[in-house]
Amino acid sequence: MSRLLVTGAGGMLGRDLLAVLRARGDLSVTAATHAELDVTDPEAVRAAVAGHDLVVNAAAWTDVDGAETQEAAATAVNGDAVAHLAGACAAAGARMIHVSTDYVFRGDAAEPYPEDAVPSPVNAYGRSKLAGEVAVTRLLPDGGHIVRTAWLYGEHGPNFVATMLRLAGEREWLDVVDDQRGQPTWSYALAERLVALADAVLAGRAAPGVYHGTASGETTWYGLARAVFTLRGLDPDRIRPTTSDRFRRPAPRPAYSVLAHERWAAAGLPPMGDWESALARALASGFAG
Repeated sequence: MSRLLVTGAGGMLGRDLLAVLRARGDLSVTAATHAELDVTDPEAVRAAVAGHDLVVNAAAWTDVDGAETQEAAATAVNGDAVAHLAGACAAAGARMIHVSTDYVFRGDAAEPYPEDAVPSPVNAYGRSKLAGEVAVTRLLPDGGHIVRTAWLYGEHGPNFVATMLRLAGEREWLDVVDDQRGQPTWSYALAERLVALADAVLAGRAAPGVYHGTASGETTWYGLARAVFTLRGLDPDRIRPTTSDRFRRPAPRPAYSVLAHERWAAAGLPPMGDWESALARALASGFAG
């Protein structure tokens, strides 16, 4: 029985990962929440990784705006800690799946970013996540797998879909930006994909390197908000389009975060399904926001 360690197990993605893994029953899973494992402590990381065949790293600093004024702290979690994990995996002979982000890209492309596109982050969060990618590539050239995701929403954490559902009961009209494009991705569907990749990694079918773990298709935040309202039987015309300059944030956001998915085929896996079907599945599952 293969032995897996899931870091960040108390987060939105981590909790969905545990649900998918434990439903399988054929894997030995160790769950490490932030309280149980400080990933910035190299000695604790080495002890935690020992004895495992694969580490799935879902631990991360996710406060994008906070990273602008606390870049060193964000990099400690998203960069230095990832290096600790990758180094521990190398020493233990374990493989690693590390979750990264679309924010490593500038966001000014006109077509989906391929896996080998050159990163150029526009904010501190993106720089901190890129540091983690570099560490995995350097320390685990033969056993490191990086999965970039984007526009993540799910049952167990704050996210855009949950916010729209909450605001639907508080406001008559909602102004939502219509000039940022991306791929809304349900955390549970991503967890399913990560577990499928873990199977391929353990079986030797998945080459190391970068994979893009986002739903197929694309939309804007405005388009996503309208879809949420429609699926919940609410009037989508309560959503009004606006532009990003109406909502100034400390950290600049990529205007175009659409990722391509070509590398999955080489691992014998299809790309993830389309974002609209996943959203319908998420809301039908009881996700109330």
